[in-house]
Amino acid sequence: MLDLFDLPALPRLPVAGRAETFPVGRVFCVGRNYAAHAAEMGNEVDREAPFYFTKSAFSVVSSGQTVPYPPGTSDYHHEVEFVVAIGTPAFRVDRDAAADAIFGYGCGLDMTRRDLQAAAKAARRPWDLGKDVEGSAVLGPLTSAAAFGPVGPQAIRLTVDGEVRQTGRLSDMIHDVGAIVSDLSRFYRLRPGDVIMTGTPAGVGPVQPGDVLEGSIEGLSPVTLTIGPAA
Repeated sequence: MLDLFDLPALPRLPVAGRAETFPVGRVFCVGRNYAAHAAEMGNEVDREAPFYFTKSAFSVVSSGQTVPYPPGTSDYHHEVEFVVAIGTPAFRVDRDAAADAIFGYGCGLDMTRRDLQAAAKAARRPWDLGKDVEGSAVLGPLTSAAAFGPVGPQAIRLTVDGEVRQTGRLSDMIHDVGAIVSDLSRFYRLRPGDVIMTGTPAGVGPVQPGDVLEGSIEGLSPVTLTIGPAA
């Protein structure tokens, strides 16, 4: 049976030291996982359990791309994030078993139409228009979990045109990687190709066409993005 049309291929991420690539399926994102960022957005944090939103795999672009400033917004924001890549199935796993499901880690950018997200919050509506934006999940190359080592005080930061905008440490996360994977596996049958963006530290802010963004995390390849002219 023939399809009426072809869908775009799944995005694929390079892996440090490997010839194979990592195909990206689903993209889960953790909200308000750094207390300072939650405070700057006027929100309280839930220390009992993480909460999530999603992005389509078709929102993913690889590091180094130029992406147009998106339509429908005048307040497009950067958010640098630690990315977890799932390599084996995980369903209703505890924290210890969660570690076994992780293939590796990367650095990513969760780009956000902040004005649309704020309007959705005010109306108690989903965040999709603000978050699930074409080209808004910018993912850098992956490093295996074994090569990266334990997740702890590694520094995370973002610069725009060389100016530091966001800084923090992975140990600042309210819900750590094991807790996130374990909790998310209660609601989804996690599978290879799933990625989880684990939240952003304080300092988020707007970008403009022509801006060059670079996100970095100690021990990982950086992620870069150039904002192109408005679509």
